[in-house]
Amino acid sequence: MHQTQKWSETELELMEAIWSCTPPVTSSELLDMFKEKGKAWKAQTISTFLSRLVDKGALTVTRQGRTNYYEPLLLPEDYKLQKTKTVLDGLYQGSVKNLVSAMYDGDKLSEEDIAELKQWLSEK
Repeated sequence: MHQTQKWSETELELMEAIWSCTPPVTSSELLDMFKEKGKAWKAQTISTFLSRLVDKGALTVTRQGRTNYYEPLLLPEDYKLQKTKTVLDGLYQGSVKNLVSAMYDGDKLSEEDIAELKQWLSEK
């Protein structure tokens, strides 16, 4: 798993759309998907974001005729793991205990969450 460059919110939204498809996907398919969600992007706009994601190593592109086909180089689970590790390392000195402690002290963990964590840890 290689380290990805930081993505903008729009790039992440685009990657989530791509992950929801069966690859490869075209920009026309993505435009249609976003149009259904009420986002009428221009073809040039989506092409720009796709090119950036290719440059950042998130996508691979194959050209067939006049059509580009995009495939993700990173699974969503791998992306989430990388981002979690970045937060863990940056804010909690790489310590899961420090993260959980901050969540507990901030009243973000319910009793049910704590019970689930105990159960999960006991199974590991």
